[in-house]
Amino acid sequence: MDSTSYLDRYRSLSTVDQQKNQLIEELLKRVTELENSFQQEKLDHERETRFNRDIQLHEMELMQQIHQIKSIMDREPFVIILLDGEGIIFKDEFLQQGEEGGRNAAKQLSIALNTYLTTNLSNINVPKLLTKIYMNVRVFGEMCTRSGIVADPSGIHDFIRGFNETMSFSEIVDIGSAKNTVLDKMKETLQVFLYNCHCHQIFLGCPSNTEYTNFLEDILKEGDLTGRISLVEGVTFEKELETVKNSYRIAKFPEIFRSSKLAPTWAPAWKTTHTLPSRSLLTPSPSRQFSNPPPLSRTSTNTSFSGAGAPLTAATPNEVSGSPDDFQVVRPKAESSSAPAKSVERNKYGQRVDRLDFKSIPRDELNRLKKLKLCNYYFLLGECPNEENCYHDHDRKLTRQELHILSAIARMTPCRFGLECDDPECIYGHRCPQSEPGKKTCFRGDSCRFEPVAHGIDTNIVKVTKV
Repeated sequence: MDSTSYLDRYRSLSTVDQQKNQLIEELLKRVTELENSFQQEKLDHERETRFNRDIQLHEMELMQQIHQIKSIMDREPFVIILLDGEGIIFKDEFLQQGEEGGRNAAKQLSIALNTYLTTNLSNINVPKLLTKIYMNVRVFGEMCTRSGIVADPSGIHDFIRGFNETMSFSEIVDIGSAKNTVLDKMKETLQVFLYNCHCHQIFLGCPSNTEYTNFLEDILKEGDLTGRISLVEGVTFEKELETVKNSYRIAKFPEIFRSSKLAPTWAPAWKTTHTLPSRSLLTPSPSRQFSNPPPLSRTSTNTSFSGAGAPLTAATPNEVSGSPDDFQVVRPKAESSSAPAKSVERNKYGQRVDRLDFKSIPRDELNRLKKLKLCNYYFLLGECPNEENCYHDHDRKLTRQELHILSAIARMTPCRFGLECDDPECIYGHRCPQSEPGKKTCFRGDSCRFEPVAHGIDTNIVKVTKV
């Protein structure tokens, strides 16, 4: 074998050896790449493991916080009842019983609501009941008097007192005489509780009118909120609420609230004439203004009667003021020329002046007589227009001094005709008894039952109007 063949063989082996080395290098390079990839994957896995662990811990913390928040949200659950007191009216038997009626109304309303919640909203677990009723108490008292429900507006104040004293979260709020005040308070109060997580349901009681309809339509725009509101129906809903009532849950409590509107039972004198039963004996009076009264005409919240059962006659146009729906007892002019003329004392501005010194009346006696619940109509005018259903006392024997104090108590209730009243036998007040001449307010401030014009009246009598 020559050297050339050996050289060829060597070169062949060298080529194989180079290929082998190249393969080894490639394998080593690939191993290095895989090791790097593995290390990266390992790091990523460890990172994801830590992240998942952190997420799980954070999720557990969030779930714990959610549980705590839910637990806080579930604390002190309550349901609120918002009522327009002049549209949703308690039944007559409650209003007529004064303080006791107020207490019974609050208890019966609480029982009825709990029964309704158990039946219709069982998911609400033993909530507290908040009741807010807004009304103009003075106007409402006069409405009830005109409708024959109570003999005196003060009976409504007694009812409210009993209602407010019974339950910790039940109250009837006197909002005064400003226009739309009830609507404004209802809207603002509802907005506060509508988004309150502790408030599980709102019972809204309102009359059928355009203002409330527009407000309820605005709430409908937020569809998730309608389930939080139930409409309380007393008087059957009228056409104004037809468009929205089907979108809300309707709750009725016929054993608590009236199903009919208040209607004056003292009809206007120009529409009807009544005859009252005669009474042989009339209660004696401390002064001339409480003597046996002559025949009367009916036109408002105050009533007086003839002692001989004579029919009530129509008042003349000059004796009637206000709208046809405003009624007040007005004494007609004497029919007989021999009858003594009655008179109304006025100051230099033509304003009526009640000749009564309230400061001279003992406060203790005044409060004592108030608690006796005496019927002003019976003792001061001789007859009660609602005697069969009147819850006020008719049987007590009063002294002259007690009659005088009772007349002062009656003067604490404002007369609807105010300073222009020309009924000489009117038992109601024409100026604020707590106001001093020249001062346009009294210690009661805005809560006074008398209008601002009835304050600071000049009590110097300069002229007398004979009737």
